[in-house]
Parts: sequence; structure tokens; C-alpha cells
Amino acid sequence: MPSGRRPRRTLAVLVVAAAVLAGCGSADEQPTGAAAVRAALDQPTTLTFWTWVPNIEKAVDKFETAHPKIKIDVVNAGQGPDHYLRLQNTLNTEVGAPDLAQIEYFALPQFATSGQIADLTPYGVADLEERFTASAWSQVVVDDKIYGIPQDTGPMVMFYRKDIFDRLRLEPPATWDEYRRTAQRLKRDRPGTYVTSLDPVDFGTVGGLIWQAGGRPFANRPNRSIGVNLTADAGVDAFAEVWGAMLDDGTVEPVTEWTDEWWTSMAEGRYATWFAGAWGLANLEKSIPRTSGQWAVAPMPQWNAAEPTAGEHGGSSVAVTAESEKKAAAVAFAQWLNSDPEGAASLNADVRLFPATKALLDDPAFREQPVAFFGGQPANRVFAEASRRVGTGWQYLPYQEYANTVFDNTVGKAITGESDLGTGLSQWQESITRYGHEHGFTVSGR
Repeated sequence: MPSGRRPRRTLAVLVVAAAVLAGCGSADEQPTGAAAVRAALDQPTTLTFWTWVPNIEKAVDKFETAHPKIKIDVVNAGQGPDHYLRLQNTLNTEVGAPDLAQIEYFALPQFATSGQIADLTPYGVADLEERFTASAWSQVVVDDKIYGIPQDTGPMVMFYRKDIFDRLRLEPPATWDEYRRTAQRLKRDRPGTYVTSLDPVDFGTVGGLIWQAGGRPFANRPNRSIGVNLTADAGVDAFAEVWGAMLDDGTVEPVTEWTDEWWTSMAEGRYATWFAGAWGLANLEKSIPRTSGQWAVAPMPQWNAAEPTAGEHGGSSVAVTAESEKKAAAVAFAQWLNSDPEGAASLNADVRLFPATKALLDDPAFREQPVAFFGGQPANRVFAEASRRVGTGWQYLPYQEYANTVFDNTVGKAITGESDLGTGLSQWQESITRYGHEHGFTVSGR
């Protein structure tokens, strides 16, 4: 989001073509291999890079200084569905396609399956795997092929109102049982305060909570085969039980997030905690600066305190389009931007993206940096530890964007009380399965 996190989006449907552009990628005869990538840095080239991230030009300037023969034309083609719809349409028409595009992890399988982005494996990028966290790397691999370079991640944490917790002499809950007791305490001793909110429109938070609970409801398999299991997955069931109970007892408020009204409620202390990716810090600083000093961050409550885990919420990659005629140079830029020490450091310091690279996450200077908004707490230490604990094996559907658009009409209705979470999840599975069959996928249980 950014990729970290952007404001709440109204999701648009991106139709997955049953017959994918088999002939796209007109530059198949280009030289490949790691040597070709290195050589491309010495050839005068201009690359077009589509990204919505503010201030990324600062990192791009540093690349151009280090490699003056390569020029990067940065284009903000929109954000969320606008970005993906315009990218898809441009790649379909083969007119004005960029060489590189920022693509969030949830959307990457769709572009990979449709053949609209290039397999980077022939360019030697597998050698980069050890530079990145395991969870980030797994998100750019589809059908054992590498379709992007990880750019940032969103290890999920619990932001909490330290002023409220201190006033009630509460400690950050270490387990979900403790979290539920904290919720009850807030309801009793601080009327009008909810332990948190839950968005009935955006799958992001729910997905991260399921991920942390060990849920793996989606499987993206070769030959247009996918698995969907939202009704018999242990992690999904754990999420539904705990969060369904808190919604029922009124300690969690179902509300659309990222609105002005929601931010006002956040500032006024209506919600004692907020679950988000590490990018949440930048959003708190920007949106409710007057609450500086009132917040802190802690790990997510655990299902098993002896085996702490975390989920992800947000994060993105940089992919090379199949239409690019400068793939080697594009790979060279994507590698530098996201894995070179200078590039990764700039993405974090200048652009405020949370790093996917192990070197920066393990750097004491990064981990121990005090955060003024949190009263000097070294928040990166909590973020980095959460990143280390993110479970692997999570996958997104090759039409996740569509699945997200029907989330609000199924699970979202359950969150707002029109049904229970089990019913909403079952309805969501039915919609996802039906859409997959209609678009040429083989859909089975996970």
C-alpha cells in the first residue's frame, strides 16, 4: 500500500480473457540472461514506468545518476482499478504500452496468467531470491515462473491508542483471547469506544487476518486450474469465529474505512486499535497528525503465542510488460530499484515504502530508528519482526480483482449484520467459483 496503502478504492471488474494474447510479447528474440541485463545498462535507452507511488522520482533520479545512459519516464496512470484497467486495455491494444508497471501482489497472477507481463526467469532474476523476504518472493512466482521483482511489503501489525490503553491500564493483547477480553473491557469502561472497525467493502484487512490465522483459501495452479476453499479452511474458520463473535457483541464496528468520517473517528479515539500493514504509520502521520504521541504499535495478537505469526496487507512488485522491446534494460532498472542497497534505501527513506529486502530489514540503524509520531518508539523493530514472521504459501486468484468486487455483496453483508460470516464466506465462494467456470478456469476445493 502505497503500495503500501492507498485510500479505500471502489473496485472495478477486470475481465479475464479466456483466450489470452498468445502472440503478445513481440520482443521474444531479445537477448536474455544476466549478462544481457548488465550489458543493457550501457546502452542508451528510455524506459516508460507506470506507477502511482508519490515521490518515487527521487529513487529514479538516483538510478539515472548511477546509470546515466538509461532514462526513466515515470507515468502516473491512475491508482487501483483505474491503473489496472488502463494497463490491461493498453496491453490489449498494443498501443502506448509501458515497459514496466507497478502491480500489487494480489493483481500479479491475473496479468501473468493472461500473458501480459513477461516471465523474468530467463533474465537470471532467480539469483535475487535470497535478497528478499520469503513471503514477498513467493508473491511474484506464478506457475514456477518469476513475473516481477518485489518492491514493498505490508507486514500486518496492531496500531493502538496508547493514551486509551494507559488510561485503562491495559497492555497490548498478546493473544486473540486477550484481545476479545480487551474489547469487552472497552465496551464496559469506555462507552462509545470500539476495539476496532472492520471494513465491509475492502478485502485487504480480512485477507490479512485470515492469512495470519493460517488460512490459505486460494490456490493458483497451472493450466488455468484454481482452488477456492472459504468454507472448510481452518484459518478462515478461526477468523470467522472470533470476528463474528466480536461483531455480534458490538465490540467491533462495521464501517467503511478511508473516508473523512472514519479518519475523524480515528482521531477522536472511537477505535482503540487498527490492524494494517506497516505502511499504516505514514497514513496516520499524514491523515491525523494531531494525534501524534497518542499511538504505538505492537505485534498482532496471536493464535498460538508459542508460534507467533503475521499476515500481509498490501505490497507490490515491478513487472516488465510482454510488449516491451527493451526487456533486458527494464529488468536492470527493476533489479536496481528494488534490490540494490541504494535503491531499496531510497524507496524506504524517500518514498516511504516498507522494504521487502532482508538487508534493510536486518540493518540496526533501520530497526532502531525512533519514530516521533509514536513518542520515540522504534516502530521498525516491530514491523521488521512481523515481516520475519509472515507465513508463506498464501496465494491470490488469477482474477482476484473480480473476487474483490463481489466481496462487499457477500462477506461485506455478513460484516454489517445481514447474515453471519459463515454464510457470507459461502456466498463469496459461490460467486468466485461461478465466475471462474464462466471464464474457462477449472475450479475445485482447495
